[in-house]
Amino acid sequence: MMRPALAALLLLAPLAACSTVKEAVKGPELAPVGYPAQLAPMTQQYAAMPQPASANSLWRTGARAFFNDQRASKVGDILTVNIDIDDSATTKNQTATSRASNSSLGVPNLLGLESSLGKVLPGGFDPANMINTKSGTSNAGAGSVNRSEKISLTIAAVVSGVMPNGNLVIQGTQEVRTNAEVRQLTVAGIVRPEDISSANTIKHTQIAEARISYGGRGDISRVQKTPGGQALVEKFSPF
Repeated sequence: MMRPALAALLLLAPLAACSTVKEAVKGPELAPVGYPAQLAPMTQQYAAMPQPASANSLWRTGARAFFNDQRASKVGDILTVNIDIDDSATTKNQTATSRASNSSLGVPNLLGLESSLGKVLPGGFDPANMINTKSGTSNAGAGSVNRSEKISLTIAAVVSGVMPNGNLVIQGTQEVRTNAEVRQLTVAGIVRPEDISSANTIKHTQIAEARISYGGRGDISRVQKTPGGQALVEKFSPF
């Protein structure tokens, strides 16, 4: 009869591996923006449409004043994010370890029984040299990483939330379709109002908890992606 603890472990194993299987099939996903927890849903909140201008007014209701700050500051406002990533890293590691061990054990005197032990144990027994061990291990490893990334893009993001301290939660998505391939760019994070320039733009390096994704989906991406079955085999193969 199977023990309850073992049965529970077998039932929970598929649940624990679910996220790993999902990542192996669909690829890695970005973590949600947190400050420190989830702040705003992905659905945007839209302000009501402004009322048309009255007959005796030069300004329509809800219009921005000419002398006011035109930078994004409230939910629904739009600002431009300049993404300019030029990153490279080179890392080399090399390790070598070795260890040698020797030990011996003898009992020259054992209550006068050392001579009697020679009759019980195989011939050639020496009480002064009963046990003698020797071991040695060695390990050598080397690895290197050579990575280079360069992305230069611009995207418009929407303010989706205002935090109690005045920081803005932004998120934006841009999709471009060419034939049967869709290129998608997404950005999300937290910015300070004072970091937004007078032209209502901000650099990606000034976004806290930044989540930037650049990829595509369609026929070309599907052909280039490793098949799901092969990805599962490579993920869980012990060899």
